[in-house]
Amino acid sequence: MKPLVHLIEAAKAQPRHIVLSEGEDPRVVEAGVRAVREGIAEITLVGRADAVHRLIETAGGRSDMLHLEDPSTSPLSPRLADAYLALRRNKGVDADAAALALRSPLVFAAMMVREAFADGTVGGATNTTAETVRTALQTIGRAPGVELVSSFFLMLLCEPHHVKKGVLVFADCGLVVEPSAAELAAIAVMSANSFRGLTGNVPKVAMLSFSTAGSAAHPFVSKVTEATERARAAAPDLIIDGELQFDAAFVEAVSRSKAPSSVLHGDANVFVFPDLNAGNLGYKIAQRIGGAEAIGPILQGLAKPANDLSRGCSVSDIFHMIAVTSVQARS
Repeated sequence: MKPLVHLIEAAKAQPRHIVLSEGEDPRVVEAGVRAVREGIAEITLVGRADAVHRLIETAGGRSDMLHLEDPSTSPLSPRLADAYLALRRNKGVDADAAALALRSPLVFAAMMVREAFADGTVGGATNTTAETVRTALQTIGRAPGVELVSSFFLMLLCEPHHVKKGVLVFADCGLVVEPSAAELAAIAVMSANSFRGLTGNVPKVAMLSFSTAGSAAHPFVSKVTEATERARAAAPDLIIDGELQFDAAFVEAVSRSKAPSSVLHGDANVFVFPDLNAGNLGYKIAQRIGGAEAIGPILQGLAKPANDLSRGCSVSDIFHMIAVTSVQARS
């Protein structure tokens, strides 16, 4: 798929060490074996040693291709438990609770990243988004100066019926339920930076609404307009416009009609939805009816990369998320 070429090549150019918390899931193991074979990442699988070894062999790999950490026997466990205790002591965690927490593969993997034993982590094939994201927030935490962690999807347009081909970013479709104007602005700036980092292309940001350039008056519209101004102030060089309906941001002819003065000219590649209702519905419609391939939710704003998977994910989905996480870990 051409839209993925840059991402895969970027991961191969500087592969990073990614820890997969669900090392007893056959899809995860197969994706990990593929990632090592194709050179996009160094991989650690977390799980019970005997189960993981069997799955590696079933996937056609060798145990010496990947690293394995069993939380119940790993020599890293005491050190990671001590670090977790120091991190969470003010939340009422004692030594016994810290040791117990490290038996969780999600926590173990996240603490490996926090303590620099790995560069990023991927989970969610068997755990819920809530569990995966909560663990990342509690252990890895936010990047310095970042007040909001949000998410986005890479939307790949490559089917024959897509008039436009390439990669789009949809945000936030998975995490922030009802962002304020300030939060929407932060999501816009972070999503633009994520798009640039993952694709190598110049971001062009559309702040979406049911109104275009003042065609409707409503507090929902005013919030998007305010968010656009805040994003411009925070990132003066950013190509951004709003409020815009999706067609005015995506179709040149509609842009000429509805928003002739827009700097986007119907060529936006980063779409910021006004709330989670709109974003989640939008990406699923684009995926299921429009035929776009969706990779995500990808988290942004964390101190180090940690990403979530759908529990219905395929081996290819996991492989691509490993590539995303490896590229994120370079910055």
